[in-house]
Amino acid sequence: MSKPLKGLRVLILEDEFLIAMDVEQLCRDSGAEDVFIVRSLQELAADMPDFDVAIVDLMLSGVSTLDFARQIYDRGVPFVFASGYTDLQEITEKFPNISVIGKPYAGEDLIGAVTAAVANRNSRQSLTTP
Repeated sequence: MSKPLKGLRVLILEDEFLIAMDVEQLCRDSGAEDVFIVRSLQELAADMPDFDVAIVDLMLSGVSTLDFARQIYDRGVPFVFASGYTDLQEITEKFPNISVIGKPYAGEDLIGAVTAAVANRNSRQSLTTP
C-alpha cells in the first residue's frame, strides 16, 4: 500500500468524533507519523501540537476556524478544508490554491488533497531556496 503521508505529523480539526476517528485511521494507513485530533479552538489554543499539515473543518461546534486557517496559511503551512457546507465562494476567494473537500468524502480524495497540499508547499519552498 502507498504511504503518501509517510513521516508527516497531521493535525485534524474536527468536532465530529466518528469522522475524526475515520480521518485519523486514513492518515495512519497512509503513513502519517503522528496524528493529532483537536475538537475545538479552545483545545487548540491550550495545547498547539507541532504539525506538518492540517485537515481543517470550517466550523467546530458552530465556531468558524477561518482565523486559525489564516494564521497557518500566512505561515505557509499546508492544509485542506473539509466541510459539509456548500457555499464556498468566500473560502476559495480568501484561500486561493487551498482544496476544499466536501463531506461526505471518499478517503482517497481526502488523502490525495492532503498529499497535493504538501507537494505544493514543497515545490514553492524549492523555488525560493537557493
